[in-house]
Amino acid sequence: MQLNRTDALVDAHEYPATTEELIEAYGDYRLELQNGSETVGEVLGRLEGETFESAQEVSVAIYSAVSNKAIGRFGYSDRDPTPPGSPYAPDVVSF
Repeated sequence: MQLNRTDALVDAHEYPATTEELIEAYGDYRLELQNGSETVGEVLGRLEGETFESAQEVSVAIYSAVSNKAIGRFGYSDRDPTPPGSPYAPDVVSF
């Protein structure tokens, strides 16, 4: 995920700040995600009524609230075997 200058703008903002203030100031900025994009307003809109004390809190909130467009293959893990009966199990291929 690329914050596209949003991190620099958020760093320069005066804190504490509410979700609504940040959406008003930066809501139109677009975040480029693995499978599309979202605006800062869409992302922060999922966190209604929050008050942030620092830019770091806002950055963590943005990274935490992005949609599943930010992940590569949904349900995929290269670390764990797929559990039996999982709806994400790959099709068996015979060579």
